[in-house]
Order: sequence, then C-alpha cells, then structure tokens
Amino acid sequence: MVLSDRINTYGQDVMRRYGERVHKIALDAGFTCPNRDGTKGTGGCTFCNNVSFSPTAGSRLGVAEQISRAKEAIFRRTRANYFIAYFQAYTNTYADIEQLKSLYREALDQPGMVGISIGTRPDCVSESVLDLLDSFRQRGLEVWLELGLQSAFDKTLERVNRGHTLAEYRHTAQAARKRGIPLCTHLIVGLPGEDESHYHASLDTVLDIGVDGLKIHPLHVVKHTMLAYQWRRGGYQPLTQQDYIRIAVDLVERTPADIPYHRVTATASQVILLAPAWCSSKWNVLNGIEQELRKRDSRQGCRANMPYIMEELNVA
Repeated sequence: MVLSDRINTYGQDVMRRYGERVHKIALDAGFTCPNRDGTKGTGGCTFCNNVSFSPTAGSRLGVAEQISRAKEAIFRRTRANYFIAYFQAYTNTYADIEQLKSLYREALDQPGMVGISIGTRPDCVSESVLDLLDSFRQRGLEVWLELGLQSAFDKTLERVNRGHTLAEYRHTAQAARKRGIPLCTHLIVGLPGEDESHYHASLDTVLDIGVDGLKIHPLHVVKHTMLAYQWRRGGYQPLTQQDYIRIAVDLVERTPADIPYHRVTATASQVILLAPAWCSSKWNVLNGIEQELRKRDSRQGCRANMPYIMEELNVA
C-alpha cells in the first residue's frame, strides 16, 4: 500500500497527465519579503527561518545553474525528463514585473521544463503578475500560484506576525481562479493559540473560497526565530507526531477527492531544527499517515460533505 492509493497526491496527478514523473525543482531567486525588509515589518513571521522550508535558500547560483545542477541530480536518481520550476524561497512575486518576467522566462527556457510554480504571499500578487502567469498558462504550460495563508484566522495571522489578512487572501485567490490560474494554498497545523477547530475551519474557509491544490504541514521550531524564543521560555508546545498524523488524516478525509495534495508534511534540517524532533523525518510521518488511513479503512474525500464535529474526533 502507498500513500497515493488513499490520497490524491500531486505527484500522481501529474504522472497521470504527463505519462511519467514530473519533478519540481526548488529555486532561490534572491527575493526578500515585505515582512522582513521594513515595508510591512521586520523579522518576518515568528516561525520563519526560510532555510527550514527551502533547502536552496541562500544559494548564490543563477536560476539556470540551479536548474541544471538539480536536473543532473534528479536524473541520476529517477531518470526523469520533465520538470517544474518552483520559485520557493521567500516572496517570489515581490519585485518589478520586468524582473519577474526575466527570471520566470529564464527558468522556463531550460530544457525539459513543462511548467512553473510560484510561492508567494496573498498581499504581493498584482494584476500584472496574474496577467504574466495567465500568459504562461495559455501557452499550455503547467502553472501554479502557491499562496501561503497558513491560517484563516486574522488573530492568528497577527499573533505570528504574518502581515496580511484573510481578506487579502480571498481577493488574490478569487482573482487568480477567475483567470483560470490553478491555486495551491498552504496551511500550517499547530500554530500558537490554535486547536483542531481552527485547523478545520481554515480548511473549510479555503474550500469555500475555492482552491485547486493544498499543502499542509506541522509547525516546527527552528533556530533564529521568535518562535524559538517563545518555545525556550515555555510559551509554545509543538504537536506530537501522533497528534499531527491524526489531524492530517482528519483534514484529508474532509478534502474533496479531486483536489490534489502537493504536501501533507514538511521537515527541517537537524542543523536548525529545535522541536519537535520528529519533524526531521518526512518518511516516518508519511508512513504514519498512510497507516492511519489504512487503519480507518479511509481515504481522501470520504467525509468531504460532513461538518466538523469535535466529538467525532474524540478531542472534546
């Protein structure tokens, strides 16, 4: 049994459409963030050390060189021929439109590239950016706009210093989908001050607004962040692996089966990870999710039309 037998994974989704494996190549194009450079704030989100989310963060190589090196490594492992340029590190629409055109086109011009995925914030997506992504889509390229919402609760967003609101997410999400640009939304499980009712409400809000793909992952504490300071002082307690697996499966069950999951967990390097220790091992978590689905004889979408009820999950 494999995870994709019970979850509509993005990897399997693109394999069905392209007839073979398609790999994302994570890129660091040297962007910053308005929540770090003083435009909206400094220091970024309380949990953000971008290296924990982007292994290539801090790279000084150009986009073409990053792609070339990654393709060589991937080909040695999998013999893959198709790739998607994933602009991942920091806010990848936070620049002049001409600079964005140059960077995106440089990536798409590399051999074997079939698409582009842009990770960004809801408050940093202009009409001109949407027009540019739409032009790629109309050329037949695979295009994804990945928006980091993290939580649908403005109090939580303020607590973790996100610097944007749910209303800004709603505006950008609807504008993208109106153009036919596929939208992948990121949600974090375990944010300070939230419980399971918040996670389910965030999922329901995203589904209600409209979404084409999802990423969920546990909050982990990494070095050189405000969250690390809060954790050391006892102000934050991470989820256990068992609780995260159970919650992730609950969310998957309530997600319509036609929405692919691009990610159901995430890890951080042991070099910077402080807690929880289990966030250093992706495969243990993925195997745990698969085993929990199998134990329940369950799969994605089996509870998609059912309201969230605390008592059902034995957490009241």
